Amino acid sequence: MKSSYGEGLTPCYTIKGSTDPESWRTVPDSFDSEWNAAVCDFEADGFRLPTEAEWEWAARGGESYEYAGSDNIDDVAWYGRNTRYTGSWEVKTKKANGYGLYDMSGNVEEWCWDWYGSVYSSTPGSGPASGSYRCPRGGSWFGSASRAQVADRNNNYPHFRGNIYGFRLVRSAQ
Repeated sequence: MKSSYGEGLTPCYTIKGSTDPESWRTVPDSFDSEWNAAVCDFEADGFRLPTEAEWEWAARGGESYEYAGSDNIDDVAWYGRNTRYTGSWEVKTKKANGYGLYDMSGNVEEWCWDWYGSVYSSTPGSGPASGSYRCPRGGSWFGSASRAQVADRNNNYPHFRGNIYGFRLVRSAQ
């Protein structure tokens, strides 16, 4: 089913048995079992949240730095100490990583699709099948330097809202 959303692309998400966002109602601001049971079709060509593995691959940018693009946090990230905890900053004002992506460390934590769980070498790219928390990654303007490290993982309820969170959309390569 093609949709007018996402430029005529096939939607990735099924919520409440439908791929049509018009039928989903407003995004909940508290626990909602129907929304938590959302399914992602990774073969669809529409926009979606990245998995944790995809997010980390993009953040690393083909490099092995502690932060996305540098071992010096101030080169690449807006975080608590250099923002004085005053809010997010304009994007692309810090150095990009090796893939030309900006703000993968700091500024706002970016939601990933995965449910939060233990990570083992055998963990599939899409993470655990269920849970209570989703995974935001990358740290924020309100966080510590350690939260902005590429390898750092965080978790929160999927309905949690706050000005430290954002998202970066991806599409599956065809």
